[in-house]
Amino acid sequence: MANLKDIKTRIQSVQNTKKITRAMKMVAAAKVKKAETTVKSARPFADELLLLFRKLYSKLGGFSTDAETGKTSLENYPELLKEREIKSVGLVVVTSNKGLAGAYNANIVRKTLQLIQDYNKNGQKVVLYIIGQKGVSTLKRKEGDFEIAQTYLSFANDPTSAGALLVSEDLANDFIAHKIDKIEIVTTRFNNMMSYSVSEWTVLPVKHEDMKLSDEHAIDPIMSFEPDVHTILSKLVPMYITNSVYQALLEANASELASRMTAMSAASNNAEEMIRTLTIDYNKARQWAITQELVEIVSGADAQR
Repeated sequence: MANLKDIKTRIQSVQNTKKITRAMKMVAAAKVKKAETTVKSARPFADELLLLFRKLYSKLGGFSTDAETGKTSLENYPELLKEREIKSVGLVVVTSNKGLAGAYNANIVRKTLQLIQDYNKNGQKVVLYIIGQKGVSTLKRKEGDFEIAQTYLSFANDPTSAGALLVSEDLANDFIAHKIDKIEIVTTRFNNMMSYSVSEWTVLPVKHEDMKLSDEHAIDPIMSFEPDVHTILSKLVPMYITNSVYQALLEANASELASRMTAMSAASNNAEEMIRTLTIDYNKARQWAITQELVEIVSGADAQR
């Protein structure tokens, strides 16, 4: 039978753990509602931006690569939209800085490693742009034919447009320099408080077949663009790339908070069950100790007769 003191110590330890997990659950629950509102309100803008981009791209048809390139790589839309042979792939991996979120980070890393393996089989090199400490620390220990080009930690749990712009500029610079020929984002899509899905989004290159519009969304023939389509695209393409990264950050943040809330809820329930079991063991041990003392008293009394 276990020692009464040991069981009492274990009960106290589990009770302290339960207080922590309940507090973390409450914090995540308070944050996830705001994150859910933010990500759902951002989706219509992202959808309309993509639709507008598709309309302009279909209107332009085959653009000239001699068009004005702009001041930065992100504004050099002729080079960014040019289709070319894919020899290397840039993967933006969105994880979190903190753990205790169930299998959230593990699922993203698993998806990333699967993509790396698939691209390597096709003879394509993989370059990683990792957002979040958990992704950095885990992928640095993994083996494979990939390179970690950039890591970003400051905005992993606090998505900002400035952070998305920083990532987009690094991606555009490497794309223009032909370090990467394709840009994909590995993130999670927030479904609801109880679920999310890991997915990859292709940002560049833009394929003509993906830009086809239905009759419902086709451009009105009388619609005109001022000053011209090329100038608008030079502003729209940076917005498209940056907003793709920003939307991925928002989706990931909401998914992570929901996953943490669910994980901490399960941990709190498990702690309650463990406390209940340990309390039963404690009562049994105490009854056994009392019985043992009574037996010793009776035995001593019989010996005195």
